[in-house]
Amino acid sequence: MGALILLPLTAHLSPLSAQEPDIEGERAEYARWLATAPTSPLAAIALIPIGAGIRLGPADADVPIPGAPSSKVEERRGRITATVGTTERALPRGRPMSLSRDHTVLAAGAPGRTVLTVFSNAPRKSAKAASWYQYDPAATLEVTLEPPARAGVVRVLAPDGIEVDAAEAGTIRVTIGGQRATLIVRRMPGATPEESELEVYFRDRTNGKGTYPAGRFVALLPASEGRYRIDFNRARNPFCAYSSVYPCPAPWRGNTIPAPVEAGERYAGGGLDPGNVGEQ
Repeated sequence: MGALILLPLTAHLSPLSAQEPDIEGERAEYARWLATAPTSPLAAIALIPIGAGIRLGPADADVPIPGAPSSKVEERRGRITATVGTTERALPRGRPMSLSRDHTVLAAGAPGRTVLTVFSNAPRKSAKAASWYQYDPAATLEVTLEPPARAGVVRVLAPDGIEVDAAEAGTIRVTIGGQRATLIVRRMPGATPEESELEVYFRDRTNGKGTYPAGRFVALLPASEGRYRIDFNRARNPFCAYSSVYPCPAPWRGNTIPAPVEAGERYAGGGLDPGNVGEQ
C-alpha cells in the first residue's frame, strides 16, 4: 500500500459528558454470540478462496470435513452455488447456509475474490472468553473528520479477515493519556451494497501487553453538527484473535497512539509477535 498523508484537524478533541452507555449489556450480548452463534469465529474450521471452485467433504477435498457430504462451491459471474451431492443450491453472499447437520458455510467478499468460511456446529469445549477493560468515560471522544488529501480506495482486510475495498474517509486527531495521534479513517463496506461503516484500525502501548498485538478496530459514529464520536470502550479485536483460521489485518500505517489505551476489548495471550507485525 502507498503511504497516506495525515491531515491536521481544525478543532481539538474533548471527552463527552454523556452518561455511561449500556456497555455491559453490549459486552454480554457479544460474549453470548461468540459462545453460541453458528458463524462465531470460535466455530470456524476453514477459510478458503472459492476461485475456480472448491470441494468439501472427502479426505482428498480442498476442505476435508469428516462426516459431511461431498460438496462443491463455485462462483460464476458473481453468482455462488453450492452443489451437495447432486443438488445445486444458490449460496447468497453474506448469508450462512447449512451444509450438513454439523456444518455451516458462509460466502463473503467481492465478486471474483469471494472466500468461503466453514463452521462446525460441534460444542465449543475450549472457547476463548472475551474480556474487557473497565468502562472509562474519558475514552469517549468527539472529533472532527477532515477529508483525505487524496480520495481513493485501498484494499485491506476487514475485522473478519475478508479482503475489502475501503474508501479513504479522512483523518481524526485524538488525545489519550496526554499523547496526541492522527489516525486514518476508512469507510468499510457492509453486508449489503447500501451499508458501510467508518472504521479506525489502531495500535497503542497496550498491544501485546493486555490487548491483541496486531491492533484493534473501533467505529466512528455521527455525533452532532458534523462531528463524530469515537468510543475506545467499544474497541474490538479482529477475528484472528479468536481463531488462526482468519488472516490478520496488517496495522494501518501511522495509526499508532503513543500511549496505552486501557479501554475496550482485551486479549488473554498467544497470537502474533508485535515485533513481526508489518504495516499497511
